[in-house]
Amino acid sequence: MRRGRAVGKLASVSSRFRTPSSTPRLPTGSVDRRTLLTGGALVALAVPSLRAQARLEKPRIAIAVGDKSAFYFLPLTIAERLGYFRAAGLDVVISDYGSGTLALQSLVGGTADVGSGAFRHTISLQSRGQFFRAFAMQGRAPQVVTGVSVRALPGYRGPADLRGRRIGITEPGSATHLAVAMLLARGGLRLDDATVVGVGTGAAAREALRSGEIEAICNVDPVITQLEQKGDLRVVSDTRTQKGTREMFGGPMPAGCLYASDDFLQKHPRTAQALADAMVHALKWLQTAGPGDLLNTVPEAYLQGDRALYLASFQKVREAISPDGLVEEEGARTAVRALTSFGFDPALRSAKIDPSRLYTNEFALRAKQKFQA
Repeated sequence: MRRGRAVGKLASVSSRFRTPSSTPRLPTGSVDRRTLLTGGALVALAVPSLRAQARLEKPRIAIAVGDKSAFYFLPLTIAERLGYFRAAGLDVVISDYGSGTLALQSLVGGTADVGSGAFRHTISLQSRGQFFRAFAMQGRAPQVVTGVSVRALPGYRGPADLRGRRIGITEPGSATHLAVAMLLARGGLRLDDATVVGVGTGAAAREALRSGEIEAICNVDPVITQLEQKGDLRVVSDTRTQKGTREMFGGPMPAGCLYASDDFLQKHPRTAQALADAMVHALKWLQTAGPGDLLNTVPEAYLQGDRALYLASFQKVREAISPDGLVEEEGARTAVRALTSFGFDPALRSAKIDPSRLYTNEFALRAKQKFQA
């Protein structure tokens, strides 16, 4: 293959991330060509060449995450706790900002090298002329659930009944905010037809619904599962499953991911590969992990003193976890359509987003082959 003679050199951004129309033919017997080019990203460095250059360009990596204890980021925790980052030659420092927005700011500001956050951030950044790509997916569904208070809305019939109601979300601009906007639209309502309140993802969110401070909630597990178990909540929209995700968004919706700037991926391809290897290894582990495996691996604090609740919540979100770290092309298009139609950022409404520049599958594909995920 033409690029095979370039051992020891890094390809340019334009050659590493080119569109399928400009890609040379792959040799007979190689991995399926269409799969390799998913997301408009060519596998620019031949696998033997990559393995021959074992030394990482940047072995110490800072990762910014919004709420590390959430199931949304469970693969990141598994990769850390089971030593998969170390096995890949990385010294990873994970900073938990407790907010996706703050984690994003850390990444863009240069405090972090890589973000562990929502795929939608790549869309928002591209609308501002900043090109970041997801390169290892953690979630293939958003895991957000909307429900109504059984006490406040016992006769709920549909989204139109949310007019004038107070709806709790995790934080403004989040996936929960988007899900509420889309649900309201089903009932012919706009966001300002209801009152949206940020309630976080912990005990405060549960108490806000139970106390009547809010009458509906869009949140994540374990908050949702606990409210369900206590009989406080009636679920009306659920993206913990692929079926529910398609019903809400009209297609697959990529969620949590590792993402970094094009500049980082071009300058540190072996480091990016090591990160993808660790994440895909963790994803494979999660596909077969039993209850005891999970409880023995995550920090005790994640269990919040209720192991049964944690395991019940995990079973609810298990289908949403990516099996192999790959981004679906259809998923990227779905995300663009959702964000530009229901986004909260005015820049997104008129932005021309190129879905193929939101992600690359080249690193996850190699990791998938390595670990047979």
